[in-house]
Amino acid sequence: MVALGRGEGCASAAGLASGAATQGVSHPGPAPAGLYTRGVSDWVQNLGGRFIVFDGADGCGKSTQLERLVELASGSGVGVCRVREPGGTKVGEAIRQVLLDREQDDMTVRAEMLLYMASRAQLCERVIGPALARGELVLADRFLSSTLAYQGAGGGLADADIMAVGRIATGGIEPDLTVILDIDDKTAAKRLGGGGKQAAVGAGSLFADRMETKGDAYRERVRVGYRKQVDGARCVLVSAAGEPEAVFERVVEAIQARAVAWTAAPDGS
Repeated sequence: MVALGRGEGCASAAGLASGAATQGVSHPGPAPAGLYTRGVSDWVQNLGGRFIVFDGADGCGKSTQLERLVELASGSGVGVCRVREPGGTKVGEAIRQVLLDREQDDMTVRAEMLLYMASRAQLCERVIGPALARGELVLADRFLSSTLAYQGAGGGLADADIMAVGRIATGGIEPDLTVILDIDDKTAAKRLGGGGKQAAVGAGSLFADRMETKGDAYRERVRVGYRKQVDGARCVLVSAAGEPEAVFERVVEAIQARAVAWTAAPDGS
């Protein structure tokens, strides 16, 4: 059981958008009705107290889709706590800066993995655990699934080693659902290089920076690493092809199916 820490929690959305936030972003709800809040079924209410991760390679649009779910849930009265990895706490943001430092070009894959895990440990204990205890929906931009894809499939570390460290780092906190947004490398590169919001996000992404120098074979290994995690229950694959509206319809369909299952399951899992 993770000890629920004090002193760090969900902060303002503006802070995270500027890159200056050191904590999660809280959306207490309800928010004004928006595009995705009209006629929403009761399944959205089942998201309170759940932990959902959006993941995938840079350019897949996961951050855009996560924000749309924030609007949907908070507009339906569900308290939402959004977090990002690495970061989300003062300790985590300091670690993020080390990972972003291009001068750290001799960092080993194992050291890189352990830094991500250290950030994750602080985030789980200080932000995610307390938010779940409050009954909020926690939405994470990346989690352990990224480590398995990048440092595991991409970098060559064994899944068993990553999972062993991950169990210590998370203290037993696991996502109820991980949504992997799948996109081909050509489309992802076009999105990141074509200007606009996604290009701006990609320009400051340590994942994009790392992958720039790795080559096509590495990027394909990462994509395969994401795909092999899909089990249809706790981890689902959603095509990120097409316009954001169409992608979000697929995301909602996948999450709704799980939310209904959570209600139907005797143990609520």
